[in-house]
Amino acid sequence: MKKLEVTAVDIARRFVGIKEINGVLDNPMILAMLQLDQSWPQNDETPWCSAFVNYICWLLGLPRSRSLAARSWLLVGKEIKCRQDVSIGFDVIILNRGDGEQPDATMINAQGHVGFFDGFMSGKIRLLAGNQNNQVNVTEFSMDRILGIRRLFE
Repeated sequence: MKKLEVTAVDIARRFVGIKEINGVLDNPMILAMLQLDQSWPQNDETPWCSAFVNYICWLLGLPRSRSLAARSWLLVGKEIKCRQDVSIGFDVIILNRGDGEQPDATMINAQGHVGFFDGFMSGKIRLLAGNQNNQVNVTEFSMDRILGIRRLFE
């Protein structure tokens, strides 16, 4: 019998298109992700990129941050120091929240963004993540926003 090898990115891709619901209604799937480790989120307007990564990791029994803070992922898994060593599958990328001067990677409680590495394109990094334009999708980001790369499984 052939062994089935499923990566975090394989599972995460199945969620592409899941999005927040405008108005007073909330997407129950996003709420489930948010409330996996935290009981307080009551709507899908709560930043949920870390909740998405935690949920995918929970499904696969991988290490997770158990936090809604994107930068909490800087403490999970094995650090990948060289960008050339990043690979699609089980690597997460932690980014600064926006452009301009931001706190460095030692500031775990500052704002950030997290998602699964999905390749390089035109000198940018592609991130498969939740809460990108209020949905799960693949978005390109400038390489200078990278705070850290963490491998969740070898």
